[in-house]
Amino acid sequence: MNTVQASGIELAYDSFGDETDEVILLIAGLGTQMIRWTDPFCEDLAVRGYRVIRFDNRDAGCSTHFSHCAPPDFGALAAALMTGRPPDVPYTLYDMAADAIGLLDALDIDRAHVVGRSMGGMIAQIMASEHPERALSLTSIMSSTGNPQLPQAAPDVMAMMTRSAPDPFSDEQGFLAHALAFAQRIAGSRYPLDGEVHRLLVLEEIRRAYDPAGGARQLAAMAVAGDRRSRLTTIMVPALVVHGTDDPLIAPACGKDTAASIPNADFMLIDGMGHDMPPALYQTIAGEIDRTARRARG
Repeated sequence: MNTVQASGIELAYDSFGDETDEVILLIAGLGTQMIRWTDPFCEDLAVRGYRVIRFDNRDAGCSTHFSHCAPPDFGALAAALMTGRPPDVPYTLYDMAADAIGLLDALDIDRAHVVGRSMGGMIAQIMASEHPERALSLTSIMSSTGNPQLPQAAPDVMAMMTRSAPDPFSDEQGFLAHALAFAQRIAGSRYPLDGEVHRLLVLEEIRRAYDPAGGARQLAAMAVAGDRRSRLTTIMVPALVVHGTDDPLIAPACGKDTAASIPNADFMLIDGMGHDMPPALYQTIAGEIDRTARRARG
């Protein structure tokens, strides 16, 4: 793992593949760390001829945490949004997109194929729309546009996601049970979760950094991101939108709306995939990212 200074903060990252190859930048989702882009998935992309860079977003993993900022008051945030007042949040998804641009700057990378999952897909969309000179292609996975008319998450899933988890340092088994139950709920019907693999991943994330308040600040950034559809229409690079039919957190309609909003975007709806990326789909998704990147070469 390496770190750089970008956008006035420290970002942790690592890299796979030849440093002279075209770059694929992987952007993680809400409250998760760069290691959710697993080594085998990164290596699959690298052997296709790319330098693959993954990094921890602010408030996650080994990047800067905004611990000096209080956890968001979501009641006050909702009230501000309802009345049209500027919400009080530590940062926005636009700031997080600027972090990713800052990472590219720090690494002397002019342009990259940007790939994001869930919240990371939203950040990738902002990069491609607000910084078009830096994006070679866009892949948005299990993400959305911010369209307020789209379906919301299943109520039980939202309840599980927002429920306080046991402290992993005083009740490790309780915390793991909580994390595993949520992961199983959002997994797809055709791709059962490997509980032992997920348990080890969660333990590794705890070892690297545990900061539920950081995840809440990221959630606040998502909540105020607004409807991006008008900006998505300006994206001219090759784009791929990937979504699962069984996603209970960000409904398939959100993926369809994303693809419909980006000119000439390809839409890949995967039967039986939930709100995760199971290993059985690594080659399939990596192959489509590669195909989209090749479209950028004309």
